[in-house]
Amino acid sequence: MMRRFSIAAAALVLFCGWSGASVLAAQSSLGDAQHDYNAGRYNRAVDALNIAIAKSPDDASLQLLLGQSYYQLREFQHAVASLERAVQLAPKDSEYHDWLGKAYGRRAEESIFLSAMSWARKTHREFEIAVELNPQNLEAQRDLIRYEMNAPSVVGGGDDKALKHIETLEKIDSIQGQLARGEFFATKKRMPEADAVFGKLLESDADRAGVYFEVSDYYRDRANAEKMGEAIDKAGHIDPDDRRLKFYKGVLLVVQGKSPIEAETLLKSYLATVPDNSDLPPHAAAREWLGKLYESLGRFSEAAEEYRLSLTLDPHDKRVEEDLKRVQRK
Repeated sequence: MMRRFSIAAAALVLFCGWSGASVLAAQSSLGDAQHDYNAGRYNRAVDALNIAIAKSPDDASLQLLLGQSYYQLREFQHAVASLERAVQLAPKDSEYHDWLGKAYGRRAEESIFLSAMSWARKTHREFEIAVELNPQNLEAQRDLIRYEMNAPSVVGGGDDKALKHIETLEKIDSIQGQLARGEFFATKKRMPEADAVFGKLLESDADRAGVYFEVSDYYRDRANAEKMGEAIDKAGHIDPDDRRLKFYKGVLLVVQGKSPIEAETLLKSYLATVPDNSDLPPHAAAREWLGKLYESLGRFSEAAEEYRLSLTLDPHDKRVEEDLKRVQRK
């Protein structure tokens, strides 16, 4: 009996030691890959994560980060596969469902009619699940509302649905709810109502820089440089080191038609130092605004090149397509 017990105990110790080492290795791989992801080294993160997953195929956090990395690389088919696996491994995690919804949405954008409708319905369902699992997931709330305000009813969209979810969000986080309401009014071209909402937000005492960057986006689209500048100043006071400031200050100068050298420096610095990540102003937008800057200066060949680079990063932007056609005629 003692002999058998000793063998079993030794085997248990060996198993636990191996299992513990495996967990530590997975955690180390995840940490290294997360560091690469945060730095915008998405291909490097993918390579490390695939190696780690081969050793720990049932680690949901590895699958999530792999899906996010593929998403940032715009390899949406691979992103969907990894995120579906992550959701399968962690079906009660709101963040995982939200990311899967984002990936389904990008597949919808790339697909033809019937296939696009199928992807769109999947997108809506994942956003709904994310919100059901955790109503405090503000990003999922905004994703669901944004989907419903833009999608047709045949794939789950609808203004009534969006407004109902906006009311719910306002009870959870009044600022995010107001941002969603303002975006709804702007999307529906109800500009007096949108002006009223964003005016109140500009005068608010929010403690998150992102709130004022979103307000800035609204006033940029309204060509209101004065209020855009006020919003950027408020964001800068909250976090003077926020890496989005280079982008917004550069865009503001282009809108104002001031200091073209400084505007160019800020936008190029943003492109060089800030990774192209879906949580930040996209590099496609920075390229677009460099194109607008060069166009305003009569440097049409340089403007055309920036518009082309922008379309390489975001092929679905119709506005930039028109910008490119315009400068090519000059």
